[in-house]
Formats: sequence, C-alpha cells, structure tokens
Amino acid sequence: MKADKDSTIRKIRIARGQLDGIIRMIEDDRYCIDISTQLMSTLSLLKNVNREILQAHIRSCVKEALETDMENPKIEEALKVLEKMTEL
Repeated sequence: MKADKDSTIRKIRIARGQLDGIIRMIEDDRYCIDISTQLMSTLSLLKNVNREILQAHIRSCVKEALETDMENPKIEEALKVLEKMTEL
C-alpha cells in the first residue's frame, strides 16, 4: 500500500470505535436520527480513507504503469475501482 499506513490505520481505528459506539446506541435504544448521524459520520470517514488510498495508488502504481505500458492491468484495475465507487 502506498498511502500513509500510520494515518490510514489511525483513521480505520477511529471508524471502528465509531461503529462500536453506534452498536451501543442501538442497544440503548437511542434516537434514530442520532444513530443515523453517527452512521453518516463513519461513512464519511471511511470514504475519505478510501479516497486517500486510491489517490496514493494512482500517484504511484498507476503512474508507473502509464510510464511503462498503456495496456498495463493496473490501469484497468483502477478504472474498475472508480466504477464501483460511483455505484455506492
């Protein structure tokens, strides 16, 4: 992985903590809007981490592939991931 590993792990751990908090909110029968707000916050954090990982991938692996061979599978791989992101 080409993205900053320490930063990525820290953010994923934050998201995990948020999910644990959401589980407690559900178990405590908290207000639906509060739960939804926390879910959206966690989704936003995960989307940002994913974006950072993909940016690092494009800046390194895909850039290298473009410099060496236009038919490189890294390019198709990146395009497929971008396609999946637009489906979310």
